[in-house]
Amino acid sequence: MHTSTLSRRQLGQMAFASGMALAGSTSRVFAQAVPQGNNGNGRLVVVMLRGAYDGLSAFVPYADAQYYSSRPNIAIATPDGSAKTALKLDSTFALHPALAMVLPLWQQGVLSFVPSAGLPAPNRSHFAAQYEMEIGQSGKTSAAPGWLNKVANNNSKTVTSAIGVGEANPAILAGDAQVKLIPRGQAAERTGVLANDKTRQALMDLYAGNDKLSEAFRQGAGSRMQSAQELSTEKIDMDNKRMAPKMDKALDKDGAPATAQAQNAQMLAASNGASDPVGLQLDAQHLGTLMRNDSKLRIGFLSAGGWDTHANQGNATGQLANNLGNLGRGIAQLRQDFSEPGDVVVVMSEFGRTAVENGTRGTDHGYGNAMWLVGNRVNGGRWHGQWTGLERGNLNEGRDLPAHHDYRAVLAQVMRSTLGMQDSALSNVLPNTRWDTRLDGLMRRT
Repeated sequence: MHTSTLSRRQLGQMAFASGMALAGSTSRVFAQAVPQGNNGNGRLVVVMLRGAYDGLSAFVPYADAQYYSSRPNIAIATPDGSAKTALKLDSTFALHPALAMVLPLWQQGVLSFVPSAGLPAPNRSHFAAQYEMEIGQSGKTSAAPGWLNKVANNNSKTVTSAIGVGEANPAILAGDAQVKLIPRGQAAERTGVLANDKTRQALMDLYAGNDKLSEAFRQGAGSRMQSAQELSTEKIDMDNKRMAPKMDKALDKDGAPATAQAQNAQMLAASNGASDPVGLQLDAQHLGTLMRNDSKLRIGFLSAGGWDTHANQGNATGQLANNLGNLGRGIAQLRQDFSEPGDVVVVMSEFGRTAVENGTRGTDHGYGNAMWLVGNRVNGGRWHGQWTGLERGNLNEGRDLPAHHDYRAVLAQVMRSTLGMQDSALSNVLPNTRWDTRLDGLMRRT
């Protein structure tokens, strides 16, 4: 549902009604039917952009003149078909040119976004806002299980069904359910100290007991060894596939290397990983490999930092553009591995950034932000929810986007569609959250 710019009075009335709805709770906060044909066999992957990425640069509101007057140095130019301007999506939004690789997903109808989503109440502390978003509860600072861990616990209480790549102990995966965790980047392909036979045996002897700590260590060590083996094998296979056509060109008519120099050059290129993915793309590749190899893994988590662009943010090029390019490659990689009918990828961040650029050509901590959704069940090729533009009177505290939609309401739509979660399960995972009917077109019903 697209909503045009409203009057201040209408906005005030809607904000009051929305606040009243979010404040209350009942035993059936989610009273919606599970989509037909949904057997709950989808896979959910969440990507957390830590540091608060600028959604107004990712999805450019180019039709809003206030966008350009508010950002004289960092705005992305109106679409004109060139590589230095935004890529038109519709009459309201355009895509940052660094995200060109995900434009086909929009055109295929599997990419969508909610432009103004966020926490129920503003919180401009990175640490606090991230924690609230990871446990699915607003205003809570004490220890609590992560909402993805609760999803995993609901999905399977007896086997590991969730995996996180890149962080040692992300709050979103903390809790009673067993989860699999592997390190970021190429470190995931190595076993560390466990590679040494004597060291590994000494550690196994040390943790040979039946206590919970020993059991957890043995399980983690076994998981690390298995994951490293799987990823190393996958890397060798990919290197061989990349190298084969190059080696064919370096062979003479008898099938032997034309020269030793040519053979060494091809092998060196492969071992240096000249075309290997890096950063988020490599983590996404690892996640895809491990979840493809283990059908019990239905929930995945990735994260990427470096989004706190207070100074020299850039526009079509620069710091943010580089980050968005890496994000786009990561999403494209995820789409390769998570394209089954029920698979959905969600991209979210703790809050957005100010609509107006600051004195150092950057942006400061804001509130509402754009959430991404990618998947065959996503009603893509269009955006969803409420958008009221960038006029100062329509902004939160006159400075940043309002959060017209509770991020948890977006997640509820996804989990209902992807995992087939019923009312009781959703209420447990996302307590005190109400179903947002304004988002009912977000996911396909069949």
